[in-house]
Amino acid sequence: MDYRQLGASGLKVPVLSFGTATFGGGNEFFKAWGSTQVDEAKKLINLCLDAGVNFFDTANVYSRGLSEEILGKALEGLRNQVLISTKSTFTMGDDANDYGSSRYHLIEQCNASLRRLNTDHIDVYHLHGFDGTTPVEETLRALDDLVTSGKIRYIACSNFSGWHLMKSLSVSERYGWSRYIAHQAYYSLLNREFEWELMPLGIDQKVGTIVWSPLASGQLSGKFRRGLPIPENSRTVQGGSHGPATDFDHLYNIVDALDEVAAETGKSVAQVSINWLLQRPTVANIIIGARNEEQLQQNLGAIGWNLTTDQVKKLDAASETDPIYPYWHQRQNTTLNPLPKFY
Repeated sequence: MDYRQLGASGLKVPVLSFGTATFGGGNEFFKAWGSTQVDEAKKLINLCLDAGVNFFDTANVYSRGLSEEILGKALEGLRNQVLISTKSTFTMGDDANDYGSSRYHLIEQCNASLRRLNTDHIDVYHLHGFDGTTPVEETLRALDDLVTSGKIRYIACSNFSGWHLMKSLSVSERYGWSRYIAHQAYYSLLNREFEWELMPLGIDQKVGTIVWSPLASGQLSGKFRRGLPIPENSRTVQGGSHGPATDFDHLYNIVDALDEVAAETGKSVAQVSINWLLQRPTVANIIIGARNEEQLQQNLGAIGWNLTTDQVKKLDAASETDPIYPYWHQRQNTTLNPLPKFY
C-alpha cells in the first residue's frame, strides 16, 4: 500500500480509504447505498486491513449516526491500528441548533460522534459543508479548541467553494489556529470541475485532496453502457446518487475510452477510473465504498500499478469539458494562469 502525506500536515494516509456510508441503511437515501450491519462490516474491515487500507471514513449524518455506531463496533480491539475520519455540519435533529458549524453544534456533534465510534479521539474531522450563517472565526476557533483538547487530531473540510476554503485558511493563519489539511471533494473522470479552481488552490496552499464518489455514483463502474438500459440496482435508479443530471453521450464517450484502456491494462473499467485519479495533483486519498466483499476486492485492485502517460492523455481527452466563466477566459492566457501539470 502506498502512503501519501495529507496536505501540509505530517499525517501519512494510504492512497485508498474505505467509506462507510453503506453501513446501516437507516433511510431510503442510504438504503440505496447499502445496509451493511456489524458482522459484514467486520469482514470488510478485515479485508481492508489485509490490503493495507487502515483509513475509514464516515459522517454523523450517514443513517443519522448508525454508520458511526456500526463502524465503532466493527473496530473494537483495532482502534490503535486505524485512522478514522468523520464529519459534522449537516442536520442531525429538529432543533434550531441541530445543524450548522456553530461552536454549539460542532462541540455537541463531536462528542456524539466520539460516543458512537467508541473512541477518545477522531483522526480527521471534516466540516461536511460550508456554513454561511456562522462567522468563520467562530467555527475555526471551536475546531482549534477541539484539537487542543485532544478530541481531534486534524481538521479538514468538504464541498467548499474556493473562496470558502481560502478565507478559512486566511483566518487560521491570522490567529495561529489549526488549518484545514485536506478538502474532501467530488471528483471523477465524469465530473472534473474540481480542476478549475479547487485543485490550483490546493496546489498553492498545500491542501490535500480526499476524493469522494470516484466512480460518479457507480456510473464509471462498467455497468453503464451505450445502448443498454440503466442498471435497475444502481444508485442512480434507486435515488442514492449525487451530482447534476448526467450527459449520457459524454458518459458513454468516457466509458468507450475506459474500455480501450481496460483492454490494454487487463484491469476493469472501475479500476482504471480510480487509478486515473491517483495520477492527479493534490490527490492524497480516494474513498472507495463497497456493499460486499466482491466489490471491495475489485476496488482494491485499482492500486499497485499505474496507467501510462498516453493512457492518461486518452482518458483526459475523452472526459474534457469546456469550463464555465471565468475559467475559459483564464485559459486563453495560460502564461498568466498556468494549468495544473498532470504529466
